[in-house]
Amino acid sequence: MVKIRLRRMGAKKSPFYRIVVADSRYPRDGRFIEEIGYYNPTVTPSELKVDNDRAQAWIKTGAQPTETVRALLKKAGAM
Repeated sequence: MVKIRLRRMGAKKSPFYRIVVADSRYPRDGRFIEEIGYYNPTVTPSELKVDNDRAQAWIKTGAQPTETVRALLKKAGAM
């Protein structure tokens, strides 16, 4: 199954996430199909950028967002 999920990046204790489309069998920080945005919770206010068109296209083709990504997409206006 194809999922839209977060990929953790950044230094230790300073996380930065990329929102990626990946096969559910791939590791969390491993291979992915497409990067559609990023999320930085360490700055105030949190920084979020999502390509809404690509996110909606992937959801229409059957990609399932995780709970966290679903909340972020609603916040960005993609859902």
